[in-house]
Amino acid sequence: MAIAVNGPHGHFKGKVGNLVYYMLNGQPVVRLIGHKGKPSLLQLANYQKMSVTMKLLSNMTGFIKLGFGLQAKGTVHNAHNLATSYLKKHALKGEYPNISVDYTKVKLSEGSMPATRDLKIVKVAGGLEISWDPTHSYELQHNDSVMVMLCFPETGRDREYLNIARRSEGKCFLPLLEEQLSQQIEPYIAFISADGESVSNSVYLGNLNGEVKTEKEKTDEKKYQQVKERFDQVATSYRSQIKDEYGMKPRTKAFRVLEKEYLALKEKLEHLPGKPG
Repeated sequence: MAIAVNGPHGHFKGKVGNLVYYMLNGQPVVRLIGHKGKPSLLQLANYQKMSVTMKLLSNMTGFIKLGFGLQAKGTVHNAHNLATSYLKKHALKGEYPNISVDYTKVKLSEGSMPATRDLKIVKVAGGLEISWDPTHSYELQHNDSVMVMLCFPETGRDREYLNIARRSEGKCFLPLLEEQLSQQIEPYIAFISADGESVSNSVYLGNLNGEVKTEKEKTDEKKYQQVKERFDQVATSYRSQIKDEYGMKPRTKAFRVLEKEYLALKEKLEHLPGKPG
């Protein structure tokens, strides 16, 4: 049962049939409920997109709150909603069931603060060093805070640094264990004013150590290797028998069966995914 808040002309609150009325960020909204049938391929793809996006955002709560907070201000949305919507739409790649994050397109903050020049990241002893142009102006203040986000896709143990340095310092050092330094690292940086009223778009600093293979890629490589091993065995026997016949193919049934398998495996390897390199 729904209740008409503020009288007969007010908004409803509660359930009416298969509709649920409620308040969201001070605004009355309604959603449809009901039993779900078997999901379609598009629905399954959408579920996976949402799952991948939520996993990406799971360790970025503070960064996202600052990065999209100004965009959410004065709207019915919150920072997490805006980040989820953007990343789900723009920062994923692949087709179901192999949808994954495209880290080059990830955006973790959005604002009007101008871009900072000469952004660089390098691996040094004991961690990472990030540097930038410390020049400040009316729009780029010397006391702007530096925010850094490090994603570790291999372990999921991402790390956020919300006030690692000031713009005027021109660089910062992020201590990491050797184990972390050898993993795939996807780094991002953004700047936010001391009063929190201005923020820059986040900048992707580039992949470190290459990309971790997906489960599909690992499976493809394993399958390719299995076929390759069998092909090598068959090819050795095939060529050996021809050599024994002084370059002529033996006219036996056993050789014809061997040749058929040899040609089939050779054709399969040419089109099979998972080939090294």
